Amino acid sequence: MDGIAESVSSLFKIFSGRLSDVLDQRKSIAVAGYGISTLCRPLMALATGGWHVVALRFGDRVGKGIRTPARDALISESTGSDTRGLAFSFHRAMDHAGAVTGPLIASAILYAFLGGQFWQGRFTTASAAEMQALRWLFGLALIPGLAAMLTITTRVTEVAGKNRRSFAKSGAKSTAAPARLPQRFYLYLAAVTLFALGNSSDLFILFYAKTRFDLGLGQLLALWVILHISKIVFSLPGGICSDKYGRRVVIAAGWIVYVGVYAGLAATSNIHILWALIVVYGIYYGLTEGAERALVADFVPARQLGKAYGLYHGAVGLAALPASLLFGVFWMRLGPQVAFTIGASLAGAATLLLTVVLHFKRFQNSV
Repeated sequence: MDGIAESVSSLFKIFSGRLSDVLDQRKSIAVAGYGISTLCRPLMALATGGWHVVALRFGDRVGKGIRTPARDALISESTGSDTRGLAFSFHRAMDHAGAVTGPLIASAILYAFLGGQFWQGRFTTASAAEMQALRWLFGLALIPGLAAMLTITTRVTEVAGKNRRSFAKSGAKSTAAPARLPQRFYLYLAAVTLFALGNSSDLFILFYAKTRFDLGLGQLLALWVILHISKIVFSLPGGICSDKYGRRVVIAAGWIVYVGVYAGLAATSNIHILWALIVVYGIYYGLTEGAERALVADFVPARQLGKAYGLYHGAVGLAALPASLLFGVFWMRLGPQVAFTIGASLAGAATLLLTVVLHFKRFQNSV
């Protein structure tokens, strides 16, 4: 269900990104996407059947697909090239902060409703009290969603269309966007897609920790929280480095860290090394998440940012489903160690492609 929903979301990203260019609107499309998700999540509280949950989950992902390219274009246009990596990294740091604080707040709310019963939640055969608590929890999700929409609507100013090109070096000399995106962008997209095919869901790491090291629920939760804290800690330094030393160098360094972590997971039988690898894994996110998005804006004219971000997010999102499916097949047929090794190998090939192909002078501008 979730894989198909994410794939649908990726297709919407391709469409909505192009639409934001055609309409010359970023903010309104981003607000519409956030609005759809803001409505779908609390409506879970009213669900009375499984298909209700599936439909609302699809609606939530559709909202994400609509808003993401326009939002990233809006961030890009609101900053100069010398601070764009930091801006995107700050956004990612806040996203990871929400991934940590959101579940903690949700746990506190459930504990307030259920007391000690919260720790014995059965999920598949939930009691009436547990169902009531979950309904309240989904209903309360409306509050942060409305707060976010209010902030965007009242505090975010969209760059006027006629001034957009002043934020993109490659579009500064022209008043009309070219029919095709630059070739260097497609080469970069090929490298990112290849990397995404080897980048399976992080939940496999938790599953691996559970099966190989027999970690309990509390330890798995701690592992997940530490990973997100590491992402937060390294996000801003990664963005600053991309602005100072260049996007390609920082992204390649991050992908090399990813290769090392996956290779380490395949080889280690030491629980302490596992915890260390989780912390190091956050460095990969810090070095790449902001820099990858910033590099998209460095490659294309400002008036094509929506299309470019739509293709970028669409390609990464569509590659995520086969990446996790293949990783699962390799896990079952060949074992988890081999699966992690294959993932590391694909990431290594993507790093080589990024380093070698974009090294040629004809593709070096704004890299």
